[in-house]
Amino acid sequence: MSETSAEKQDAFTQKMIDILNGGALNLAVGIGYRTGLFDIMETFDTAQTISVISEHSGLSARYIREWLGIMITGEIVEVIQEQESRENKYFLPKEHAAILTRSSGNSNLAVYAQEIPLLTLSAMEPVIHGFQTGDGVPYSCYPKFQAFMTELADAKHREVLVDKFLPTVDDGNLISRLNTGIRVCDLGCGEGVASLLMAEAFPKSTFVGMDISSEVIEIAKKEADYMGLKNIEFIVRDAAMLKNDPEFEGYFDYITAFDSIHDQTAPLPALQGIRHMLAPGGMFSMIDIAAKTDQAENKSHPMGPFLYTVSLMHCMPVGLANRGTGLGMMWGEEKAVEMLKEAGFEKVEVIEMEHDTFNLHYLCRKS
Repeated sequence: MSETSAEKQDAFTQKMIDILNGGALNLAVGIGYRTGLFDIMETFDTAQTISVISEHSGLSARYIREWLGIMITGEIVEVIQEQESRENKYFLPKEHAAILTRSSGNSNLAVYAQEIPLLTLSAMEPVIHGFQTGDGVPYSCYPKFQAFMTELADAKHREVLVDKFLPTVDDGNLISRLNTGIRVCDLGCGEGVASLLMAEAFPKSTFVGMDISSEVIEIAKKEADYMGLKNIEFIVRDAAMLKNDPEFEGYFDYITAFDSIHDQTAPLPALQGIRHMLAPGGMFSMIDIAAKTDQAENKSHPMGPFLYTVSLMHCMPVGLANRGTGLGMMWGEEKAVEMLKEAGFEKVEVIEMEHDTFNLHYLCRKS
């Protein structure tokens, strides 16, 4: 029996209710993560009162009470009511804490809950303006986004980059070369989380972190000094200009770009620049979103609405700035392979990663 128009409308009404509740929960989860409430509640072995949670967190009991209302109706936190006192006590199940706290490592999903609220606060009006004019949105509209990206990079890379990802590159041969000593570049390094982890793990290799932002490069330099690392430097470079830069022509044995190519205003020149900087036989690991280029093929993507929204609110408009390409986060596997080959990479492997289902690993070699 076919679905009637009324049934279809009722079903969509319920979907809209779910969307409104889900959006509200996303905001509240982001607040719980940023304030450290999930981290505090993870430490309790038994359900606790609001006053105890407030005392341990140093946060307002009244705000915690309202936040917990969202958490229990959203089935994130459990509530137990004492029979005699009728006092409520609250508990974060360990199965929930395993993906909501900073100790979750690469399983941490709560860190992502900050992203949509932050992008909305930063760029809602500029993006709406972009709809009307076609203009891009400059990075200056996102003053707090880089700090978030650093926190996200730390959650993603600290457990997996050195121990799980790098050992898979070139069937393990990269690790032996890194231990012997090679030249490595991390393009779009941000505040240097990945670059610093690699430099610390492989002291015989030398590393260069590049980013267009002088502010994040200064932060990365200070962190390298704090860690006492002598085998790394951070420099300001525009990726689109690298193909004309004689300083690093044929210089690097290995180059990485973690989720940075899709933000470029000129992604093809950036990829051409990467090839320009590679030594003959050098390798390039581009880590980018796992998706298809054709939107219709992404209909069943498990994170499709989230990823397209991040792209709409950040990746695509920053890529449109200064008359840029506006590639967007969801440029997809087919477009990525096409552009890598257009940039001159004859050999491109597309590799799924067990430790990171968000992304694909595009391993490219320079002949």
